[in-house]
Amino acid sequence: MEDFKRQAFELAATYGGKLLLAIIVLIVGLFVIKGLKRVAGRAIDRTKLDDTVKALAKNVVQALLTIILIISVIEILGVSMSSVIAVLASCGLAVGLAMQGALANLAGGLMILIFKPFKVGDYIESAGAEGIVRDISIFYTTVMTLDNKKISVPNGDLMNANVTNYSAEATRRIDQEYKITNDSDLEEVKAVLLEAVRSTEGVLSDPAPFARLTGVDDDTYLFTIRGWCRTPEYWDVYFDVIENCSKALSEHGIDDPEERIAVRLVKEEE
Repeated sequence: MEDFKRQAFELAATYGGKLLLAIIVLIVGLFVIKGLKRVAGRAIDRTKLDDTVKALAKNVVQALLTIILIISVIEILGVSMSSVIAVLASCGLAVGLAMQGALANLAGGLMILIFKPFKVGDYIESAGAEGIVRDISIFYTTVMTLDNKKISVPNGDLMNANVTNYSAEATRRIDQEYKITNDSDLEEVKAVLLEAVRSTEGVLSDPAPFARLTGVDDDTYLFTIRGWCRTPEYWDVYFDVIENCSKALSEHGIDDPEERIAVRLVKEEE
């Protein structure tokens, strides 16, 4: 019993001071971290970063300050830092190998939030998904298809693939093709299509609409029409152009070769 008391006293004399100092540093450090986190948070809030990036930055600041505090406490206790670093390195390597995909998605999410190749509400196509961006998180981007399907796309895949952002610019161009029988008057067809595009509500006058012969087959002329519109109105204007051009061609007696073939087949059957 006397030996135990003596050893306990020696341990207390040797390590008691260090342990007490470490506890004091830990308590004071936690209060300091709380204050520094508040100051850093205010500075981060004043930036123009995305809200998700701001939250992540605050967490990173807190994590770094906490790591510094833990290392300080360990040094006060007299633990060899080389051993601690070796253990941390081994753990970091194991965690990194196990979470390669998650880390790639995390990096991709940060890149998307910082460089903004697209934003919530944009219509995009990438990594096999196409639709309207509903949410951008750290690991996944949520895309809603036009038929209301929800697709969660890993951010790592988005950053390693081409991203087509259909909503990036204020205006978009409508491109359509019409097949006409080759016995039609070229100038008349051109004038009819051009007027039909110009008269469609939502088609901009600048850049000017376009209607030209762009291809010739055995019994077919291929006309291409182009018109610009505001991006939010694209699909409405697109379908209006189809209706107006089809109606204008019909009113002027200009045939579609496929319709003429269908008529011939019906007559032959009769």
